[in-house]
Amino acid sequence: MTKFLFTVVILTVFLGCANAQLNSWQDGHVVFDKASVKLADSWYDVEYAHSYEQRAQGLMFRKTLCDDCGMLFKFSTEKYASMWMKNTHVALDVAYIDASGVIVDIKPLMPHNLESVVSSKKVLYALEMNQGWFSRHNIRVGDQIEINR
Repeated sequence: MTKFLFTVVILTVFLGCANAQLNSWQDGHVVFDKASVKLADSWYDVEYAHSYEQRAQGLMFRKTLCDDCGMLFKFSTEKYASMWMKNTHVALDVAYIDASGVIVDIKPLMPHNLESVVSSKKVLYALEMNQGWFSRHNIRVGDQIEINR
């Protein structure tokens, strides 16, 4: 009887994890949620990567990114975050954002560069946009971002 209950518990946990994973996967591909971010009095719709699978995939394998498209990453806890560009074809800038919504860094990311680009402070979010996007929109370190998920 004990082995039976153990097996039932293991299967329940496994199926629960598999079901949770389906929220991020569809037909073998990572599916991203959507979020809106407000920067410099304008709202932008971006993809939202908050699960491990979504963050791991990021913008890899994209050949292009529309002018105002990007991806918002939410980390599981505040941390010194890092990004790299494995399998990423598009030049990007990353804005690292603390838990209060303040941009603490804006750093360039070069296609296919495997070196980690690390935040200077602990952050909860990162926003990747086309390289030069933050500059063109007059968005700087110290600016506030509002997030609507």
